[in-house]
Amino acid sequence: MSIPTILLRTAPALILIFLAAHASLVAAAGRLAGHASPYLAMHADDLTDWREWGPAALAEARRQNRLLLVSVGYFACHWCHVMQRESYRDAEVARLLNGQYIPVKVDRELNAGLDAALQAFSERTRGRAGWPLNVFVTPEGHPLFALQYAPRDEFLRIAAALAERWRTDAAQLKAVARAAAVVELEPRLPADRVAAYRARVQEEADLLRGGFGAAAKFPQAPQLITLLELQARQPSAASAEFLSTTLDHMAGRGLFDQVAGGFFRYTVDPDWHQPHFEKMLYDNAQLASVYLKAARILQQPAYRTVAVRTLDFVLAQMALGDGYSASLSAIDAAGVEGGAYLWSAEAIRALLNEAEWQVVRRLWALDRVPEFEAGHLPFAQAAASPAEQALERAALAKLAQARARRVIPRDEKVVAGWNGLLLAALAESGRTQPHHAEAADRLYRLIRDRLWDGRRLHKGLAGGGVLPGAELEDYAYVAWGVWHYAQARGDAAARRLSLQIQREAWRRFYRGDGFSLEEQRLLVAHTDAWEEGHTPAPAPLLVELGLASAEPDLQRRARAALNRSLKTARGDVFWRAGLVRLSMRAPRP
Repeated sequence: MSIPTILLRTAPALILIFLAAHASLVAAAGRLAGHASPYLAMHADDLTDWREWGPAALAEARRQNRLLLVSVGYFACHWCHVMQRESYRDAEVARLLNGQYIPVKVDRELNAGLDAALQAFSERTRGRAGWPLNVFVTPEGHPLFALQYAPRDEFLRIAAALAERWRTDAAQLKAVARAAAVVELEPRLPADRVAAYRARVQEEADLLRGGFGAAAKFPQAPQLITLLELQARQPSAASAEFLSTTLDHMAGRGLFDQVAGGFFRYTVDPDWHQPHFEKMLYDNAQLASVYLKAARILQQPAYRTVAVRTLDFVLAQMALGDGYSASLSAIDAAGVEGGAYLWSAEAIRALLNEAEWQVVRRLWALDRVPEFEAGHLPFAQAAASPAEQALERAALAKLAQARARRVIPRDEKVVAGWNGLLLAALAESGRTQPHHAEAADRLYRLIRDRLWDGRRLHKGLAGGGVLPGAELEDYAYVAWGVWHYAQARGDAAARRLSLQIQREAWRRFYRGDGFSLEEQRLLVAHTDAWEEGHTPAPAPLLVELGLASAEPDLQRRARAALNRSLKTARGDVFWRAGLVRLSMRAPRP
């Protein structure tokens, strides 16, 4: 019996009786107060009594025979803030969660492996994934039921019904959760993975508007990188046109902040007009690398300009000393979604002269009703002459000056892996941009001196100290960034450091039959180190580095892991873009 069916069969009268039996609110202990993670710290004052994820939370659940509610989010997430306000700070919801569950709050940026496993469970069992992600987990560590954002009443109804069902029939729910942990085998990847990848790209491609799919549009940087490398090896006019359409629309429409630079996480519409307003370091690092590669392969110098402007945005707005913050929030200091980026037509007109106003009024469609509650997002929605483009640039510069006075909350946490991705982009851009080379030097020294202790990598930096618990992706991304820095700067010491980090990654995370995303896995759920999501899969990066290393041991490990994956890989080749790239190299067994 599925979990939704179980919930529907719980009598509403039982739910009311159950809630009435817990009329006193258990006061939250504020366990997360002062936490180095801004996301966890902001939940310290919730009425819900959150714990951190770890062995202690599971042990407590086993002692009390309670389900855990594992709630995953991140600082910049708009709907995470909404659900906090509506549910986690609501007295009745908190009374239920505190009295019948072990509530656990997770910063997905600190527990990427856990998040990946829970997202995969949600996608497999519910057909969707995303944040906030709320997963009910048995004391043995089996995910039972997942949901994303839900309005307060719906969330309360589901949580109450599930708690009542656990009280009356925990054995059945445990059996359901154990069964859900068994992943049905997907079809093996086709023998010709490159041809299969091209075919899947063609199926997913929006040839008119660029990007993949026909609804919300995500940048899909790993897939674009692979398509660019295929284009370099096997040029195709159709692929070149699709790539150009995608890159032009991502940089020229609402996904890119035309005022101050930087990419938003995704757009909710297929036309790239309406972004979700958080800006993530990993997106901007990856997309800078995408545009640098595209400038070379597609011979389009304008794409290098996009990359440079993206990195300039990161240096200007995300710097935390010599490292870089995880994200900028979707919500401004006044709690308005997108408020820092949106303008009323009247506010824009007050900043511009008449000639500038007349041009941007047409280009930015300012005579129309704004697409957002808080106003217009400036970007060109019509073609412009060279003279109009000059006036638009002058208008954008004035808006940038005014925007500098707006406060955008940011997650002041330096995540090791994401800074590794940024180092690779800065090092490549630094070949022609001296200020990027200087920033790469500083970031490399931060990684060498503070994130690496000679034996292990730290997860990050926050609150003046180090964050422990680096995961496979941190090792892979940092090794990748340091390797590219060494190549760009001709730095032999940096090359040796990358090799050290690679060796440690293989030692800590490779189990002989494959990679584990975490050193200590507490959740009984499937994870896949080869699957490309919003960030590159770590396994292909480590294998690629090993093959390029000229180190016999690393090359042997990399060849063995790759050949094993080529023989056993299953699923959709579209989400195995890194494996497709490696397939082109055909290493010997």
